[in-house]
Amino acid sequence: MHEPFKILLLNQISAVGLKRLPAERYTTAKTLALPDAILVRSHDMHAMEIPASVLAIGRAGAGTNNIPVKALSARGVPVFNAPGGNANAVKELVLAGMLLAARNLVPALDFTAGLRTAGDALDREVEDGKKQFAGFELSGHTLGVIGLGRVGCLVADAAIKLGMQVVGYDPEITVDAAWSLPAQVRRAHSIDEVLKAAHFVTLHVPLVEATRGLVGARNVDLLRHGAVLLNFSRDGIVAEEAVLAALAAGRLKAYVSDFPSAAARGRAGVVALPHLGASTREAEDNCAVMVAEALREYLEHGNVRNAVNFPEVSMARESPYRVGIANANVPNMLGQISTAMARAGLNIHNMLNKSRGEMAYTLVDVDSPVPAATIATLRAIAGVLAVRYLPLADAT
Repeated sequence: MHEPFKILLLNQISAVGLKRLPAERYTTAKTLALPDAILVRSHDMHAMEIPASVLAIGRAGAGTNNIPVKALSARGVPVFNAPGGNANAVKELVLAGMLLAARNLVPALDFTAGLRTAGDALDREVEDGKKQFAGFELSGHTLGVIGLGRVGCLVADAAIKLGMQVVGYDPEITVDAAWSLPAQVRRAHSIDEVLKAAHFVTLHVPLVEATRGLVGARNVDLLRHGAVLLNFSRDGIVAEEAVLAALAAGRLKAYVSDFPSAAARGRAGVVALPHLGASTREAEDNCAVMVAEALREYLEHGNVRNAVNFPEVSMARESPYRVGIANANVPNMLGQISTAMARAGLNIHNMLNKSRGEMAYTLVDVDSPVPAATIATLRAIAGVLAVRYLPLADAT
């Protein structure tokens, strides 16, 4: 029987998720020598020396900016995440953000917290003061959604149910997202079109070079007068200096962000929350379950699901003898792999190969045990990044 896989925990991981890793086959701890895999949430791994024993990384959340994905790809190590695991939590917080801004709830709360009178005097003070916090209803207003992934689609659907008009933009919308997008959403052809059309604009895109400063000095003035900008994606998506200038000039009514900053502290119109997007019990459980199951499927069977740097590869077991090979996406790799196995007298029962950008991944089921010498031969092929032999526990 295979020795238990050792999983290093860099953060507190939901017990609901860890239960998906059976104790007889997995050891999980915050301190482990030579771990087989790492589970992480927010811990910054960029300065960390990741042991050569690590076969996979699991991020119990969606973003992977805290993980050195490129360096791990060069080692043939997949990085798994939990896309959509916190989508409902973020959706609800976006709705809360819109209501905070539309109904002026933050200054209203500050006002009531500062009341010092009682009785009739308190009643008069409340009646006199409430006029300055009069807001507006969401129904009938237009919400612009930039990024129509799982969160964006949920936000769009919820806004429509509240009586809002929705305009959305996503140049790279997936087929699954397109199917789940409500039919009432009007598709825009550019970000600028969304900014011009909407009373509220909410951002749901990953932070990459192409999205850094997506809303900033170039286009912030396209927002309608009195618009509300919401950012529950990543802080770098918004060029904050330009947005604060728009607030000061009175063009923006509010900037609602999940990313506090020193520059925005105390500024009128800024509603800053302490990164609460995924901070619900349900979201933490969902993300931990998703990533634990993906890790287990990879460690035990070599299948890849929800990896940010590997193609999706899932092949049913038709033989107890399986090899997983990560390699650079270059010509003739399959030919060299097949030749190495044929020379070892191995009959290929089933094979599946997929690629994603510069990375390719192959699963091979063969009809007999794979000699160690053959594994070494496969590892020696130029362009091969990692090779794993995955016989079932009872295989002889």
